[in-house]
Amino acid sequence: MKIEGMTCTSCERHVENELKSVGARDVSADFRKNQAVLEAPDALQLDVLFQGVRDAGYRPVGIEILSEENSSELYATPTDESVDYDLVVLGSGSAAFSAAIQAVSYGAKVAMVERGTIGGTCVNIGCVPSKALLRAGEIYHLTKENPFPGLQTSVGSVDLSGLVTQKNRLVAKLRQQKYVDLIEEYGFELISGEARFIDEKTVEVGSRRITARNFLIATGASPAIPDIPGLRDVDYLTSTMALELSKLPKRLAVIGSGYIAMELGQFFHNLGAEVTLMQRSARLLKNSDPEISEAVTQALTEQGIQLVTGAMFHKIEQDSSSTKRVYVTIDGEEQVFLAEELLIATGRQPNTSSLHLETANVKLGAHGEVLVDEYLRTSNPRIYAAGDVTMGPQFVYVAAHEGWVVAENAVGGANQKRDLSVVPGVTFTNPSIATVGLTEEQAKAQGYDVISSVLPLDVVPRALVNRETTGVFKLVADAKTRKILGAHLVAENAGDVIYAAVLAIKFDLTIEDLRGTLAPYLTMAEGLKLTALTFDKDVFKFSCCAG
Repeated sequence: MKIEGMTCTSCERHVENELKSVGARDVSADFRKNQAVLEAPDALQLDVLFQGVRDAGYRPVGIEILSEENSSELYATPTDESVDYDLVVLGSGSAAFSAAIQAVSYGAKVAMVERGTIGGTCVNIGCVPSKALLRAGEIYHLTKENPFPGLQTSVGSVDLSGLVTQKNRLVAKLRQQKYVDLIEEYGFELISGEARFIDEKTVEVGSRRITARNFLIATGASPAIPDIPGLRDVDYLTSTMALELSKLPKRLAVIGSGYIAMELGQFFHNLGAEVTLMQRSARLLKNSDPEISEAVTQALTEQGIQLVTGAMFHKIEQDSSSTKRVYVTIDGEEQVFLAEELLIATGRQPNTSSLHLETANVKLGAHGEVLVDEYLRTSNPRIYAAGDVTMGPQFVYVAAHEGWVVAENAVGGANQKRDLSVVPGVTFTNPSIATVGLTEEQAKAQGYDVISSVLPLDVVPRALVNRETTGVFKLVADAKTRKILGAHLVAENAGDVIYAAVLAIKFDLTIEDLRGTLAPYLTMAEGLKLTALTFDKDVFKFSCCAG
């Protein structure tokens, strides 16, 4: 049997074990020759052998059958010519385009099915539009309240509709250049409509039935709405709706305190709204190290954003003037918060309800997410999933990586695992929050003998000259090997600085490696070296640029 995708002796064992499990005997695989030699009883169907190889994560190309008289017959994989496409991608975001582009590079026939706007969350209603507006909010806020007494600045009123119009033009331009134009460039087919599975190898889009050798589910996620009495009877905002507001609310209440809640809450605060962030947990960023949570809490509080933690939500009402009332209990005391607008930012849920995945034998998790293995295969080996629909790290660069992995495995015949061992995350508040690797608690839970170094931002020269010193750097390391395990920052441009820490963790750099580098003076990145020095030295006793 000719097999594509084997790259090592471990691959050989996978193929041998799978073929034996379906009834083959005396199986010997050779990844260098891209083949397996085996003995099979007459009753064993070729389809079963081919599917066994697919189940192992590889691609059978054909089989040569030798009879006892040493004559031979050559068979191609019987399913290769019986489908419409090599790969059908459901969705059109970053995972979808990454997979489609990579699959086309192998000569695959690819179709993409999209029920709405091309481009997915990031370019349309996520990263691009939100960051464009956040930048506008930062400029307006600094103009009103800059930290330099010698500067006399003033601002006029905010034209939110003008900002939204400008944002929409940018979104339309990037959607056209980075998504729509690439469909023709790479030559895959776009099918408009909503897809639903009708069996394991067929989806229906309108009246059209489409078969494929492999499918990729990349349908993303949508805002999740909590079950609070009365909420569905009031006019609330989701993040998508908030990015389209044409009038600045005087008072905004935000239920949730994750990155979407903090980013959009600070944006409206920077433009002049009174903002209250409300959450159930006892502290902001409950999964982060305490130093990070404390620095963010201090920064937002200093800026005038009201933070409500440990809240139990009882009900929400709206009166005739459209004022929303949020009834909560905090430390046993009942309180009511009033707001002109109410933003719900309590996480996201996968878009799977309309796909009829049960008919394709694709298993879902407790929250409706598609369950995948390390190769991004679902419980149906011909169907893969990638991006937010799996409820993994919800970053556009993770989705793009996973889309590439799917194309390599489904079309390229590889046995590629997704690598989420070093995933950075950034929250674009001011100061921004960036993190990569393990927190101190996570490192201890994994059995490391942990040492950590915490550097307050008020000893970082860049922060001092900026007159913005609320923040922190934290490094987590293994006490035995001195390797960096995690980096966590609250600082201006933390998202730019964190990439150096990504490389440090990815390539097993140590505290001494960071100390031995030359960090440019008066950059925020210098904080990483200073934090490395602080493991064993008192940074307060250094001269301004001596390490």
